[in-house]
Amino acid sequence: MMRRKILIVAKTYPNISRKYRETVCTAGLLLDDSEQPLQWIRIYPVRFRDLDQDRRYKRWSIIEANIEKNPKDPRRESFRIEDESIVVIRQLDTKNAWQERRAMLLPFKDPSIRAIREAGRSLGLIKPKSISRFLVKPIERDWTLSQQAILDQGDLFREEQAFLDLEKIPYRFLYQFVDEEDAQHKYSILDWEILQLYRNVRNVSRDRSLPERESDALEKMKQKLEEKFMSNDIDLHFIVGNQQKYPKTFMIIGLFYPQLIKSQQMSLF
Repeated sequence: MMRRKILIVAKTYPNISRKYRETVCTAGLLLDDSEQPLQWIRIYPVRFRDLDQDRRYKRWSIIEANIEKNPKDPRRESFRIEDESIVVIRQLDTKNAWQERRAMLLPFKDPSIRAIREAGRSLGLIKPKSISRFLVKPIERDWTLSQQAILDQGDLFREEQAFLDLEKIPYRFLYQFVDEEDAQHKYSILDWEILQLYRNVRNVSRDRSLPERESDALEKMKQKLEEKFMSNDIDLHFIVGNQQKYPKTFMIIGLFYPQLIKSQQMSLF
């Protein structure tokens, strides 16, 4: 394994795994020793909620860890990480309209999904030319029997009393949009921050019924992801990635949403 620095730019909501019980897919930028970005990187699988607290990296953290190319995943960005080797160095802040985050991420912007595919990559950053709709679709409320069986297996090395079961989110959130080459897409949003936003808002008031709390949470989601993020004040980008089993199908694994700076606003008119 090699010791490398990584800027974490996206984390997906935990997914059930037959081998690892649950895993998180993390996307980032591989850095050189002076913290200059080199290329996209995916670290998977990560049993994130099993990590020690001091190793649980937040989004926009720079970490250092032992990694190696994942021999079971042909996607060139895919690496495995040694959990016990993770050290969180620092976190990029949001000062000056996310200046440091912009400087790191925006040089890796692609014009379209087609460009990402033709480059042979499974990760990329695009700015939607236009967004027609933010969508909410109800899905199965419970895990399947096989998924629940995996969660029920437990782990001899886990302190079960301190560990919360993985919650099934009964909604799918999507953006329908056009990229800069005028191709139309409708992508699911797997960004952990966005799904956690739904849970946080829903759980604010436990005095109300569950349907009432869910309705309120969905309205707050719409206010943020549609009314705020789709406004002219936000410079919204999508961090996208595919799945190993479905390389042609991309999803939104992270939202990049700094405030639009004045020079950019003026250029729109």
